[in-house]
Amino acid sequence: MNQLTSGEQIAKHINHLLLILLAFMCLFPFYYVVIVSISPESEVMRKGIVWFPEVITWNAYREMFSGHGLMEAYQVTIFRTVVGTFLNLLITFMTAYPLSKKMLPGRSAITFYIVFTILFNGGLIPTYLIVKSLGLLDTIWALIIPGLVGAFNVIIMKSFFEQLPPEIEESAKVDGAGDLQTMARIIFPLTLPVMATVGLFYAVFHWNSYFDGVMYIQNTDLNPLQVVLRNILLNVGTQHMDVYQDDNLVSTHAVKMAAVVLTTLPILFVYPFAQKYFTKGAMLGSVKG
Repeated sequence: MNQLTSGEQIAKHINHLLLILLAFMCLFPFYYVVIVSISPESEVMRKGIVWFPEVITWNAYREMFSGHGLMEAYQVTIFRTVVGTFLNLLITFMTAYPLSKKMLPGRSAITFYIVFTILFNGGLIPTYLIVKSLGLLDTIWALIIPGLVGAFNVIIMKSFFEQLPPEIEESAKVDGAGDLQTMARIIFPLTLPVMATVGLFYAVFHWNSYFDGVMYIQNTDLNPLQVVLRNILLNVGTQHMDVYQDDNLVSTHAVKMAAVVLTTLPILFVYPFAQKYFTKGAMLGSVKG
């Protein structure tokens, strides 16, 4: 193994320092949000920037779970994210796989119409009228069905299928497998990297969406998490904050930070489990020369 020269070692250390600095710049805002959410109001007002609180208080989180409908919103958003992402991946897979076959009649025209929707859409009012005519208003399905297929994700998955060597399917058909068997047993296991990537896109979209909840949902029991967060951030300043036994007043700023933490943490836990698929080789060992 070649030894690094002194110049290369210096450049390596500089790169490490720059990456550490960049990581700190990315992580500090979220760290500050967490610290403020557990700090007393007096300490935040006195110091401005709190690196670590002298006294840790959970009053802001107690306030969050008292009367804001947060738990109900969590249930709605988790159901939407899990079921919506599953249906998104299913429909996207069933759309992209046939479109990757050159012998499909009308393949170019169908692909053109899908790409066309990326550039132009029907608009807000026609979409609302369609959702209303389907009887989806004030139902959980109004948050899932209108965004069931993402055109951009279909193109990503279609491009992935087109890169698969045709020898894979040919060898399966030689062994007597039909089209459905080949798709389910051969092609689908190879799509785990792209399915994880596209699934993460869909899951983040469902978790962070709030505009469709504002548009289609009137029943407060069906409000998704981001709508509840928006209402808290807009209205918490005018709400009464209780004084707890430790005499630390619940800061409106701390409550806002606690709301951000509670709505951000769950989706962050998804990334470590999906990240390994981003760089995993989809074709490793699938074709031998």
